[in-house]
Amino acid sequence: MAKLIVNGENAILGRAGSYIAKQLLKGDSVIFINCEKLMVSGRKELFVERIRQKRRMGSGGSMKGPKYIRQEDMLVKRMLRGMLPWDRPKGREAHKRLRCETKTGNLTKEEIATAKVFNHKKPQRFATMKEIVRLLK
Repeated sequence: MAKLIVNGENAILGRAGSYIAKQLLKGDSVIFINCEKLMVSGRKELFVERIRQKRRMGSGGSMKGPKYIRQEDMLVKRMLRGMLPWDRPKGREAHKRLRCETKTGNLTKEEIATAKVFNHKKPQRFATMKEIVRLLK
């Protein structure tokens, strides 16, 4: 049960997400900071339209799912949930050990200095989570 801090700045969502999901399934607790600076590769219009389409599936007077939130940290947490086996108890327990924060949250400078940093090469077409959330509104 180690406490792992991951910095989302200059990281791609899929690559960082697969690393985080693996660590959660191993039993570690993960704090994911700087979620608003996380990059999503591809055309942002298509990504936003995919989220809107999933949101429309749950409309029609239904109080049940699927719900997509318009906050960067909660949207990232919802997307990381898709990388976990949610239909099994180990996946739900792993999701409870995940904490997503915009900016640095309430961490100290020493904890931020020990955070895992991803230095992925920027793709040609990308959008940050902040831009995607702005387009969803």
